[in-house]
Amino acid sequence: MPDAEFEAILARADEESVRRALADVGLDGDEAALDIRDLRSLADCIRLVRRTAVRTAVSMITTVVTLALNGGRATNVESFRVSGLSKVNFPASFHT
Repeated sequence: MPDAEFEAILARADEESVRRALADVGLDGDEAALDIRDLRSLADCIRLVRRTAVRTAVSMITTVVTLALNGGRATNVESFRVSGLSKVNFPASFHT
């Protein structure tokens, strides 16, 4: 069997295998290319939602930690005032 004929047989077999595999997963017919584009678009949207969710969670955690630290600082300043140490010169940003 010549090499060219053998390669042609392999190419046909490959093509038939691909068509059968696509048919098995429901991606055959005229709209197969559109279906694959839709699946890629859906995967891109899922990645975007995941990335946005992670950014939002990090932002919320950072905000909570910052608020907690500022609340602790304000409480500390108030305890100085209550304990009679109000003669300490605090910067204007500490006074409420």
